[in-house]
Amino acid sequence: MRSAIGDMLGKYQCKNVMEFRNALKEIIQEIILLGLSRTNFFNQAAFYGGTALRIFYGLDRFSEDLDFSLIEQQPAFDINDYIPAIRDELGAYGFQLTIERKQKSMDSTIQSAFVKGGTLIHLTKIASIEPPVSGISSGEMLRVKFEIDTDPPEGAQYESKYQLLPVPYSTRLYDKPSLFAGKLHAILCRNWQTRVKGRDFYDYIWYLSRDIPVNIFHLEKRMLQSGHLDPSETLNFQMLQSKLEERFSSVDFSQAKSDILPFIRNTNELNLWNSDFFSSITKSKLRVA
Repeated sequence: MRSAIGDMLGKYQCKNVMEFRNALKEIIQEIILLGLSRTNFFNQAAFYGGTALRIFYGLDRFSEDLDFSLIEQQPAFDINDYIPAIRDELGAYGFQLTIERKQKSMDSTIQSAFVKGGTLIHLTKIASIEPPVSGISSGEMLRVKFEIDTDPPEGAQYESKYQLLPVPYSTRLYDKPSLFAGKLHAILCRNWQTRVKGRDFYDYIWYLSRDIPVNIFHLEKRMLQSGHLDPSETLNFQMLQSKLEERFSSVDFSQAKSDILPFIRNTNELNLWNSDFFSSITKSKLRVA
């Protein structure tokens, strides 16, 4: 087991404390996926979001949370049913972490839980690091959130993917056009008030650079569900381009750059980030499935 975790850590080639911290979180994320795969979870749910893109499609940035969506609406679904399997899998690999469900309002369709534990004690278990470590206090806590949407919008497409470490396992996840639809929904509709999530814009470039089309039907259903599209409207390519143009013109790209910096190694491309850059690549590269 130690060898498997060591192999996982070795892929990161960590050069500083921040990178070790991020690698630890991501290894824990993958063990959570392994734990879920040992249950019936992926018979009824799919993995999506930035972490899915990183693990299975090679997105070159660190990520934080695990996002899942049920395949079909299930009001009786309970995340608590899967916490024991996650706890057992983490424990089998030496991670002594707590898992707590987050209590939300009764009308929320999103169920959340947090995996928590000491950062330093777990880094010393998986890496050749001896305390004290500059930049990590003895009381620092790592936290991995995982969320499940129990009222999924229509139109997503799925595929099965496999991972070999720490042991071989399988998952179900959104295909790339459906993942792209979720990312565009975040760019257009995420309610962060004055905070800009630069990770959304970084991922947007990743999709365009790989010529991945958007599942526009799924995006339309997401926007209808969140109230960002009038029920009388049909989302088409021209409307999507117009909405993105409007969004780019309102973004504080200095904030966007600050948000993404802790999650990437190569920061040179951020020098290009402004509204003209994003508008231009959208006109030339964006396409729909």
